[in-house]
Amino acid sequence: MPIISKFRCFIIIATLFLVSFSGCNSKIETKETSKSEHIRYLALGDSYTIGTGIEEEINYPNQLSDSLSAKGFGFDTTQIIAVNGWTTTDLKEGIEAASPDSAFDMVSLLIGVNNQYQGLELDLYRTEFRELLEQAIAFAGSDTSAVWILSIPNYGITPFAESRNLIIIGQEIEVYNSIAKEIASEYDIPFIDITPISELAADENSLLASDELHPSAMMYAMWVEVMMPTVTQILNAND
Repeated sequence: MPIISKFRCFIIIATLFLVSFSGCNSKIETKETSKSEHIRYLALGDSYTIGTGIEEEINYPNQLSDSLSAKGFGFDTTQIIAVNGWTTTDLKEGIEAASPDSAFDMVSLLIGVNNQYQGLELDLYRTEFRELLEQAIAFAGSDTSAVWILSIPNYGITPFAESRNLIIIGQEIEVYNSIAKEIASEYDIPFIDITPISELAADENSLLASDELHPSAMMYAMWVEVMMPTVTQILNAND
């Protein structure tokens, strides 16, 4: 279990305050003139994407869309292909069943925690993650600049994982993330590391949903804050 200093605890509290404050400000600020209309966003993943343990409307894809809308970007679609418990194989099958088109303005990918949890082979993850990333690029009209990858959160610090070896969980997730980051680099696609944010939940229960495993709306808001610079750059470049 990582040891958090008093200074880090102060940073956590300050960060939570800033996230809450910015959320309040977004409600009272006048919305900017629309910069892009009819944006279509596709989020691919598992429980971390669909928002297990909270209302779907406040998972990270929908919070991201709301935050971008507040900045003047007009959304047409926020489509999510994700189910609790999905591995890379499950996501591939889910994509095939959903049959999304190739006209999305941006696509995100977050997958792999259930491969780790089930003890599946790393080679399977390496192969299928690459295939999923290539599918994500195709859904963005073959535009690699419209795709980004999110790291796998470290659930080893949650109460859910207390009966398991949290050190091994963290080490294995680090390996999975290194594979995803390596493949992202090959395609020159942004890899956004939200794992450190997930680890803040070790000392802040409000960052977890009621199941004491998945992110709360507050943690998702922190993810969105980290994603915003990359995503706004994507949309401005394609405007």
